Amino acid sequence: MPSPVDAVVVAEIEDLLAVPVVRLEELDGHPWVLRANLADGSPIIVKRPRPGGYGLRSAAELMRCERAALELLDKDLGLAHLGPRLLAAEPDTQMLVIEDLGPRTELARLLRHNGLTPELDDRLTDFAAAEGEIAAASAGRAADFATRRAELGTPAQELGDGEHAWTGLWRTAPERAAEFGVPMPDAAERDLRAAGAELAEPGPFLAFTNGDPEANNYLTMPDGDGRLIDFEGAGFRHALTAAAGFAVPGSLWMAVCGERQIAAFRTALGRGIPEAEDDRRFGFGLASAAVVWTAIRSNELRKREAREPGDDSRIQLVAGLEAGARTADAYGVFPHFAAWCRSTAEVLRRCWPDTDVDTAAIAPYTWRSRP
Repeated sequence: MPSPVDAVVVAEIEDLLAVPVVRLEELDGHPWVLRANLADGSPIIVKRPRPGGYGLRSAAELMRCERAALELLDKDLGLAHLGPRLLAAEPDTQMLVIEDLGPRTELARLLRHNGLTPELDDRLTDFAAAEGEIAAASAGRAADFATRRAELGTPAQELGDGEHAWTGLWRTAPERAAEFGVPMPDAAERDLRAAGAELAEPGPFLAFTNGDPEANNYLTMPDGDGRLIDFEGAGFRHALTAAAGFAVPGSLWMAVCGERQIAAFRTALGRGIPEAEDDRRFGFGLASAAVVWTAIRSNELRKREAREPGDDSRIQLVAGLEAGARTADAYGVFPHFAAWCRSTAEVLRRCWPDTDVDTAAIAPYTWRSRP
């Protein structure tokens, strides 16, 4: 017997689709994301407003954004094969019915269980190429997305996407660093501001991304048939923000090793944005995204210090600083910020002896355990 809340949701789904629901279950502890099985045998995914919203967007805007994003992929860009199809939506966009992409599996889950096998390296490359293909196809189409969102009721002041939920947080990094005792020299701050300016004014690299380009948002099959999911944070922003996670570790991983994936992303991106073939411009954009992400992670110095010695997040912070420095070095840019990253990592190794490890020896896509 469904709970009263479930019964209401079932009735809403049935009213929208005119098909009986025979089963309803919550996905991965997120009560706003449900899997339903219909009487005709079809499985579907149902999304409802996320309580409290997320990042810079309200719950209602997350729903409007995902609907507009899936419609953009399908109807404007002809890329429905790279994401789930939108099957139905309530007129007020308080419920979305989306294609169930099972039996595809989260790439992050496979990497966590198996490590970076040759097969999963191929799937990561597919993931990177898909991100690049979407960015290439969407160049010059920002107005289409803005129109779709406006038609769904998004206020005009919310249509700018130059910063997603985390991008602007780089601005507090110098202050947090100084508070911790590792102040950024003026030259390092100038490097950081230059990286932030590149992301704020992407020029020809303005393109569509899902806003959270991590491996947990890519569902894959052994034959390589993969799809991107989770477009709540989608928007038009610097295309290279979608590739930074192959250069510096995001929240899931202790280390990454994405040279092959960056090359695949760049090849796909170049089909729609010729400037991606310019080594200087591509390198500056990718390094800017990596530097900004590294600065944002450094905001957590105090938070990580408060954790128990041996906590993976402390080693991850050191590894991330060193990865950010390596990325800047690889493209010959932001030398002062890279130097600050290296010196800060050395300070942390002395202050936190548990982090004094050879981060280069950490296997790529080692899962960051959480207590």
